[in-house]
Amino acid sequence: MNTSVSSVPPWQGNWEVVIGLEIHAQLATKSKIFSGASTAYGAAPNTQACAVDLGLPGVLPVLNKEVVRMAAKFGLAIGARVAPRSVFARKNYFYPDLPKGYQISQFELPIVEGGHIDIDLEDGGSKRINVTRAHLEEDAGKSLHEDFHGMTGIDLNRAGTPLLEIVSEPDMRSAKEAVAYMRKIHSLVRYLEICDGNMQEGSFRCDANVSVRPMGQEELGTRTELKNINSFRFVEKAINFEIERQIDVLESGVKIVQETRLYDADKDITRAMRSKEEANDYRYFPDPDLLPVVIEPAFLDTVKATLPELPDEKRQRFVDEFELGAYDAGVLTASREIAEYFEAVVVAADGAAKLSANWVMGELTGALNKGGQDIADSPVSAGMLGGMILRISDNTISGKIAKEVFEAMWAGEGDADTVIEAKGLKQITDAGAIEPIIDEIIAANPGQVEQYRGGKDKLFGFFVGQVMKATRGKANPQQVNELLKAKLKG
Repeated sequence: MNTSVSSVPPWQGNWEVVIGLEIHAQLATKSKIFSGASTAYGAAPNTQACAVDLGLPGVLPVLNKEVVRMAAKFGLAIGARVAPRSVFARKNYFYPDLPKGYQISQFELPIVEGGHIDIDLEDGGSKRINVTRAHLEEDAGKSLHEDFHGMTGIDLNRAGTPLLEIVSEPDMRSAKEAVAYMRKIHSLVRYLEICDGNMQEGSFRCDANVSVRPMGQEELGTRTELKNINSFRFVEKAINFEIERQIDVLESGVKIVQETRLYDADKDITRAMRSKEEANDYRYFPDPDLLPVVIEPAFLDTVKATLPELPDEKRQRFVDEFELGAYDAGVLTASREIAEYFEAVVVAADGAAKLSANWVMGELTGALNKGGQDIADSPVSAGMLGGMILRISDNTISGKIAKEVFEAMWAGEGDADTVIEAKGLKQITDAGAIEPIIDEIIAANPGQVEQYRGGKDKLFGFFVGQVMKATRGKANPQQVNELLKAKLKG
């Protein structure tokens, strides 16, 4: 997966784009942030909402310790300050899917402050995107409009689901930079195993704050907030539309209205949802039912000990240890699962790292994409792919024959050795067997031989093709080349 972006915004004219993202990552806990109700996806409406989630009188929230651990893990991974003391607040607003009439969130004292994420630029450089804060909060329920004929249904299964809201500084200057940042966060939370990153299920989504200002102006323009975008492609399309809309409005002499807007993917437009509230409109105040969250140094040390090798560290190790290019290393480390699969292939292939990288990024990824499968569902295990690469390295099969072997393994016909034996695909490396075939082809094509010897070098490929055709692709290409060159010289 390539997250490289250009640091130069594509927008023409005299405007500069300013973008900040608020990413909502659903934490991968089995129960909710303040209750014991399940967070499993796909249950029938309102079957996973307990008395706490429903906001019934007399019930009290109890903080899930696991969400604190996960938030701290994220903070440490981005080089942020994990607050020794953070406070939950009530964010008051009325909405049908918010049964208490307020959302429990963190406001003035969040659990994570500061930190940064580095994104890659197309010119080979990088750009640092600063993180303002990351705070814990509960999700609201969901309003359902489709099946109720003029009415709205309310599903409260999501109410109380734990979220980590990650708020960036307004450091991005194009939609491509915003997507690259979002992809980097997505990769990181999956590496940390604190969020499954499933955007279709709403586990990872973002709000984008977008404004434009005259080039060179220090003061920020009036921003609009694009809500609940749940795909990388839609984030880019929504931001680009909103930038063009704002520039058109400003150039017509009208001021931008600060508001919340929704992105309509079918029409590829943004439309007004409501006037944007300020923080004081929500009447934040500390939640009287929840004590401050106090994190002891010993707890933080324990969390720090569980940090995995992070994507940037792993990418650099792949460059140093496996001598891969920066691009290949970036693709192979964008996903923790693919990185681990690749390393297992290299071990099985006896250290053939470059060849392993080519097969993982090429045939394997292509087959997975074609079948809409994740790496965990691959019918070709890392050991099987590594075993096949060994047979390329020891000249048992050619790279071309290997594609046939891979397809057979993918179809469930066994490992490489089984397929090679069953289909008789072993490469011919005996010069004594190849030479008579070459002699026959030279004898059968005197005209082409004369043209080749007369200086038409491109005909060499014709002779190679004839030999490979005669041997059904089994002849060792290097030996074919050497023997042909010698014999065509006459």
